[in-house]
Amino acid sequence: MRKLLTIAMCSVAIESFALTAVKDTVETQTHMLQNVTITEKRTGKDVMSSAPTHTLNNGDFNALGITDIADALSRLPSIALKDYGGAGGMKTVSVRGFGDQHTGVCYDGIALSNCQSGQIDLSRYSLDNVERMALTIGDNDDIFIPARNASAAAMLNIQTPLPKADDRKPHLTMQMRVGAWGYTNPFVRYMQSLSSKLTLSVMGEYIYAENDYPFKLKNLSVVTKEKRTNSRMNSGHSEVNFRWIPSDRQQLWMKLYYYDNDRQLPGIVRYYTNLCKETLHDKNAFVQAHYNLVASNKIAIKAYAKFNWSASIYRDPLYKDGINDADYWQREAYVSACVLWSPTVNWAFDYSVDYSFNNLNSSLSTDVRPFRNSILQSLTAKWRSGRMTVLARLLGSLYYNDAKEGASSRDMRKLSPAISLSYKVLSGEDLYIRASYKNIFRTPTFNESYFFHYGSTNLDPESTDQYNVGLTWMHHYQAYTLEMTVDGYINHVTDKIVAVPYNMFIWTNINVGKVRIAGMDATFNLEHKLNKRHALRLAGTYNLQKAQNRTRKDSPYYNYQLAYIPVHSGSASITYANPWADITLHATASSKRYSNNEHYEGTSVCGYMETGLTLYRQWKWQGNTLELRGDLKNLFNKQYEIVRGYPMPRMGYMITATCKF
Repeated sequence: MRKLLTIAMCSVAIESFALTAVKDTVETQTHMLQNVTITEKRTGKDVMSSAPTHTLNNGDFNALGITDIADALSRLPSIALKDYGGAGGMKTVSVRGFGDQHTGVCYDGIALSNCQSGQIDLSRYSLDNVERMALTIGDNDDIFIPARNASAAAMLNIQTPLPKADDRKPHLTMQMRVGAWGYTNPFVRYMQSLSSKLTLSVMGEYIYAENDYPFKLKNLSVVTKEKRTNSRMNSGHSEVNFRWIPSDRQQLWMKLYYYDNDRQLPGIVRYYTNLCKETLHDKNAFVQAHYNLVASNKIAIKAYAKFNWSASIYRDPLYKDGINDADYWQREAYVSACVLWSPTVNWAFDYSVDYSFNNLNSSLSTDVRPFRNSILQSLTAKWRSGRMTVLARLLGSLYYNDAKEGASSRDMRKLSPAISLSYKVLSGEDLYIRASYKNIFRTPTFNESYFFHYGSTNLDPESTDQYNVGLTWMHHYQAYTLEMTVDGYINHVTDKIVAVPYNMFIWTNINVGKVRIAGMDATFNLEHKLNKRHALRLAGTYNLQKAQNRTRKDSPYYNYQLAYIPVHSGSASITYANPWADITLHATASSKRYSNNEHYEGTSVCGYMETGLTLYRQWKWQGNTLELRGDLKNLFNKQYEIVRGYPMPRMGYMITATCKF
C-alpha cells in the first residue's frame, strides 16, 4: 500500500518516466523503484484535484456508448457544445459560459491555436486515436506545463496512444465504420517499439459522408418534409509519432500531423428555398516536438517547439463574379521552456516562458496582413503536506500587434493571478473540499480585430474572474465504486466579446460589456460488479448555468441569458456489461436557448433530449482482438437544433468493426 500511495501522488511532472522513475507527493523529486506491483485502485485524480477536472479514457468510450468527439464532449460537465449538424458540421465548445475562445485545446502536450477565429474545430480530431481526454477548469495540480496551457479559463487535454517501450511486437489496428446517410470511415494505426529507445506510431483515417438526412420544416401551420442539401464531407487525417528515450532521464516526442477536409456548407435552413452551394476546403499541417530532461533529483526541464500552417478556401458560386469568395492562410511558430525545482518534499516551483509568432493573410482586397508576437511567462508554486494541497500561479501576458498594410490593434499586457487548494476532510475517506480562483486575459482574435465590416482594432480585450468551490467523494465498498463531484461557481467577465454565427464561416462579434455567470456542476459515477462476468455502470452529469448580461441596469436586456448558453443541461447513461454483448442506453439534454443576446421573438431554440443505444462485443484469440459495435443514434427520432437554423440528424445507425493484431 505504501508503494501504491507513492505512485498515486506522483503522476504528472515527467509523464512517461514511470518505467524508471516515480515522482513524490509534489510530483517533482525522482526516485528509482524496482518492479512495483499495484494491487489496489488508487484515488482518482479527478477527486483529488484542487480545481475541477473531468476525465474520459478510451475504455469509457465503449462503456458509455460514446461515438465521436462531439458525443464525448457532451458527456463532460460545464460544456455547451455548438454543433452544426452531421458528420461535417463544425463542432466547438464553450465552458461555463466563457465562450469558445476561452477554452483551450491541448493535443499531446502542446496547445492548438487559431489566430483567425480563436475557435478550435474539434471535429478534426479522431476519437479512435484518443487514449485519454481531460477537461480542466482553472488551474490543475500539474504545475509543470507551458505558460500557454495556463492561459485559458478551461483546457481540454487530448492524449493519443503510444506503444509501450518494453513491447517489441508490432501492433496493427484496422477499423471500418459505416453509418446512415452515406457515412464511411476507414481507420488504420500501426504502433511498434523499434528498440528499447525508439517507438513509432502511424495512423490514418478517411471520412466520407453525404449528410443528406431528412428533417421537417414548419412554417406556421404548414409542415413540409425536406432533406439536408449541399452537405457532403470528404475528409482525411494522418499522424506520425516518434518517441526516443536516449537514457532513463531523457525523452523526446515528435508528431507530424496533416488534415484535409473538402466539404460543402449546407447553410441556414430558410423558408421557400433550400438553395446553397457554399464550399469550404480546410487544410492544416503541423510538426511539434517535446523534450523532457530530469537534470537531478530536484530539477527537471521541458522544452517544446511547434510550427503550424493552415488554409481555408471558401467559395460561394451564387454570388456574381465570386464576390463572396475568400482564401485565408495562417502560420504560427511556437517555442516554450519549463523548469521545475523541488527543494523539499513539500514544495515545488515552476517557471515557464513561451514565445509565439502568428500571422494571417487572405485573398481579400481589404486584408491588412496582421501579425502578432506573444510572450507568456508563468511562475507557479505548489505546497502539499498531509491532507492539504495549495497551488498559486502568476501569469504575465505580453501581446505585440502589428499589420503590414494598415492599422493594427493596440498592444496588450496584463498580470493574471490564480490560486487553488484541496483539503482531504477525513483521513480514512476520499472526501475532499476544493476551492479556486483564477483571473485570465483574452486578446481579441484577428477576425474580431480586422474582419471586414465585423472587426474593430479598438475592440477591448476580455478580462475574467472565476471562483469555484467544490466537494468531491470517491468510495469503494466491496463490489461498489462510487465517485461524485459537486462544484458551484461564479464568473465575472468584463468587456465580453460574444460571437453569434451568421453562417458556418462568418461570425458577428458583439461586445456585451459585463457578464455574470453563476452555476453548478455535478457528476455521478457508480460501478457495481454483480459477479465475475456481469457488472452495471451508471454515469451522469448535470449543469446549471446562468450567464447574464450585467452591463447596464437600465437596459431592456439586463439579466438576459447569453446566446446559445442553456440554463439546464446534462447527460446520463446506464451500461450492462455481460459475456454476450455490453448494452448502453444514454442520453444528453439541454433546455431552451436563444440565438441572440436580445431574445427577439422567434429566436429561441427549443430544448431537446437526444437518446442513443449501443451494443458492443469483443472476442480475443491468440493475442488478437475483434470488436463489433452497433449504435442507434437519436433513438426516438427527435428533430432538434443546437445552433438555430441547422437541424441535427434524426434517427440513424452506425456499425463499427475493429481488428487489433
